[in-house]
Amino acid sequence: MKKALILANSSSGLYDFRNELLLGLMQEGYEVSVSLPDDRKVKELKDEGVKVIHTEINRRGVNPVQDMALYREYKRLLKSERPDVVITYTIKPNIYGGFACRMKRIPYISTITGLGSTFERGGILLGIIVLMYRAALKSCGCLFFQNDENRKIFEEHGIRGRKTTVVSGSGVNLSKHAFEDYPGHSDGVTRFLYIGRLMKEKGSEELLYAARKGHEKYGDGISFAAVGYAEDDFEERAKEAEKEGYLKTIPYQLDIHPYIRESDAVIHPSYHEGMSNVIMEAAATGRPVITTDIPGCREIVERDVTGLLCEPRSKEALYEAVERFMEMPADERAAMGKAARRYVEQKFDRRSIIQAYLEEIKKLVK
Repeated sequence: MKKALILANSSSGLYDFRNELLLGLMQEGYEVSVSLPDDRKVKELKDEGVKVIHTEINRRGVNPVQDMALYREYKRLLKSERPDVVITYTIKPNIYGGFACRMKRIPYISTITGLGSTFERGGILLGIIVLMYRAALKSCGCLFFQNDENRKIFEEHGIRGRKTTVVSGSGVNLSKHAFEDYPGHSDGVTRFLYIGRLMKEKGSEELLYAARKGHEKYGDGISFAAVGYAEDDFEERAKEAEKEGYLKTIPYQLDIHPYIRESDAVIHPSYHEGMSNVIMEAAATGRPVITTDIPGCREIVERDVTGLLCEPRSKEALYEAVERFMEMPADERAAMGKAARRYVEQKFDRRSIIQAYLEEIKKLVK
């Protein structure tokens, strides 16, 4: 039996956005193993017949000792698992998994799910990351990008695999995120929903500003909720916002669909994305989106048809978009949600993206 090994940094990210690839590989006759640092969706993966291997990853820190330990662990995994192909996601699996596969001469495919803040800040760290990416991805059988802007930036820095392909992110499971009729809240409150970690790079400064200012103007006629964890210094700020009554915080949820269903709009003021899964899932459910005009977000939104785009890193621009949405009549909001569903059906069906991966794997594994 052929074997595939997936290196990733989140069990929920793998299961929620890429599980169809694992199932597709098993249907193609592969034994599938995954290397993960957490256990949030391990039971679901194991129930499907996936072998799960725990591997510690410091997702956000730069610690040479820990990172070299990760590289050695990946080499050990390749020796013990003896995969026919390896698939990597996110920066550390891409770099250290790529190094290990290249040294062991094992075919591998990598996906750039976003650039991260290093490419924005520049400096010495960017130079180091670029050199590491160049070396790690040089032998990559197919390097997948989730938007063309990321591909161009990598190529400008001389980072290339043997082949590059741009796909529409991870796509969206249109059955799991089924269309829902637009909510008619009897209390007359317009509900905005934020999904993701509360942190600077996700636009949380702007989110808190828009929520506070929205409540100052609209009072109880507006509601902001954030589903997910808080990072950096935003935990205390989120608690303060909840205490003052302009933001409701909800812990990470295994199933986000019911929360999207009850929202009037999803708000996503991110600074950078590969291709936003949040926006795709909101659109598939039939909800308008307010998001920033950046690569990875703008591709999923037909401006003023399926959602509203605003200038990134601008508190006032985000709040103006919120105000504009508040002035829209209910039938116009509902029409925007229906148009959003049609748009993702046409361009972001996950099945076509999984097929692109399976075809590249077939070319690598004879």
